[in-house]
Amino acid sequence: MESVIIDQLKRDKILDLLKQGKRLDGRALDEQRPLSIETGVIPKANGSARVKLGNTEVITGVKVQPDKPFPDLGDKGILICTAEILPLADPHVEPGPPTEEVIELARVVDRGIRETEMIDLHQLVLIENKSVVGIFIDSSVIDSDGNLFDACSYASVSAVLSSTIPKYEIKDEAPVLVEGVTSKPPVKTLPVSVTMARIGDYIIVDPTKDEEACMDARITITTNSAGNICALQKGGEDGFSVDQLLKCSELALSVGTKIRKKLEQLM
Repeated sequence: MESVIIDQLKRDKILDLLKQGKRLDGRALDEQRPLSIETGVIPKANGSARVKLGNTEVITGVKVQPDKPFPDLGDKGILICTAEILPLADPHVEPGPPTEEVIELARVVDRGIRETEMIDLHQLVLIENKSVVGIFIDSSVIDSDGNLFDACSYASVSAVLSSTIPKYEIKDEAPVLVEGVTSKPPVKTLPVSVTMARIGDYIIVDPTKDEEACMDARITITTNSAGNICALQKGGEDGFSVDQLLKCSELALSVGTKIRKKLEQLM
């Protein structure tokens, strides 16, 4: 009962501030928290990045290795994103199998990269239908303060941009590593996700953990470098009106443009 009262009081405070165009941390409604990106944080990985979005912090590593293609995608390399929230990141997280929220987190990041076609997977084929190069992107949340979708997405994209692809030669129909020869990943576009929450009649960008606890609905929109919306994920128990969705789309484009400029510096 006490937690319910506290949550209601917090929601009332947040709503009162939103009516004034303010938020608990002093940001404007359409303002994202400070974003910092550091690459090369895992020396043994093929690529890595640490992203801090406000107090949310994520470390992502990229592993590249030869693999068998998916049965119905023999002309493309493999791309797989996974995610985990470490118990030290949040007092409510416990060790064990991934929860539905963690599975959704990984899928939203994966879909954003895949649907924008960030990586030309056709260039990762060694022998069609037999052998391809796989890119495996693993994100670990080490400090959770809301909006894990964007933090993990930015970390994943940054890790890919910092990564190197080993060269493999086919000998006796098997891939063999060519020592000392690498290349940059075949990047075609830069996906940027922007997550927004609706609290009452107000749309806010990059919600904190407190704001997520009070939100009625959530939406994550991922755009490519051409400004096209390529992926979308809706969450929360309520929905958005048509006008609210249009506003969210505009915010995804305007905020995404600023984030993309940061990512472009890593290329």
